[in-house]
Order: sequence, then structure tokens, then C-alpha cells
Amino acid sequence: MFSDPLFVFAAIACLVVLGILLFGIGTFAKGGEFNKRNANKIMRWRLGVQFVAAALIVALAGLRSRP
Repeated sequence: MFSDPLFVFAAIACLVVLGILLFGIGTFAKGGEFNKRNANKIMRWRLGVQFVAAALIVALAGLRSRP
């Protein structure tokens, strides 16, 4: 499974989503001017990367289900 490049890319994308999510939660909890300026940008980045991660997972499942 780890030798499949699509699996590796999907796993990396999931970890990037997690990192962005944790960063966003941290800035939200801290508050302040940085959060006011960048909260929406951080959420957009997370949604974009999350879309890519979901597409990679669907592609991986689709390719794995073929006989």
C-alpha cells in the first residue's frame, strides 16, 4: 500500500489538511489582529486542500476497486 504513489499523495494531502485545520484553530483560539485578517484565507486554503484530498481518496478507491 505504501508503494502506491496515489496512496502516498492522499495521505500527505490529509496531513496537510490536518495541519491547516490545527493552525486555523490555534489562530482562532488566540484571536487578535492576525486572526481577523487571515481567518477566512485559512479556511479557504483548508477547503481547497480538503477537496484535493477527497478527490485523491476517491480516485484511489476507484482504482483499487477495479478487478
